[in-house]
Amino acid sequence: MHHNSFLRRWSIFIYGIFAYLFALGIQIWFILYLGEWEFMPSTIYSPQNLPTWQALTVDIILVVLFGLQHTGMARAWFKRRLLRFIPASAERSTYVLFSGFVMFLVVYFWQPIDGMLWHVSDEPWHSLLTAGYLFGWFFSVVASFVINHFELFGLQQVWLQLKNRPEPDDRFQEKLFYRFIRHSIQHGVLIGIWLTPAMSYGHLIFTLLFTVYIFVGLYYEERDMQIHFGDMYRSYQQRVGMLFPRRKEKNS
Repeated sequence: MHHNSFLRRWSIFIYGIFAYLFALGIQIWFILYLGEWEFMPSTIYSPQNLPTWQALTVDIILVVLFGLQHTGMARAWFKRRLLRFIPASAERSTYVLFSGFVMFLVVYFWQPIDGMLWHVSDEPWHSLLTAGYLFGWFFSVVASFVINHFELFGLQQVWLQLKNRPEPDDRFQEKLFYRFIRHSIQHGVLIGIWLTPAMSYGHLIFTLLFTVYIFVGLYYEERDMQIHFGDMYRSYQQRVGMLFPRRKEKNS
């Protein structure tokens, strides 16, 4: 029994590491796919292959699939059903793994659409906008570490079960960016997808659809946070901006 338990814990740990590395690799590919990088074999600015209506249909289906997976698997009712088949310590890693897989589908099957809404090539504006695009993604990553990157991506859970230690209780904290922006990760993503030196029609379609997904996803996340943290989170909502910086002191 002890041997089986040891192997089980190590299997879950390896599964969590694999899910994290897979999702991380796909996320890096995704970020680079949205830029004009010469070393990339294809990007969102590659030549259009399908008639516009077909390309648009494929792209909408991909973003809807992405949204359904990200939002659906994060809901409590889905987690309860999933836990009938997997251990609790692997639940977050499973979410991360599926998120990486769906993101892979988005990048691999995305259909570029020709035409440019803007294309800034003059310096220093091109470099400034490129820096803005990279800053958005960097800000998003840093924001994940502010709250707990390792718990968010399932590594903490698989590590604690490997060491046979209980998971800590959820704690609500207002730290750094989160003192001014409730959803700092998504704030960085919006900067990354909008603040770019080039915006093709295909990139515009992606950006608009992804922005809609972010607001829909945050609607459900905010509702879950209210249920979980109650009045504490409702007070936080009143004082701190959702996606744009804002802060009111508690006694104001």
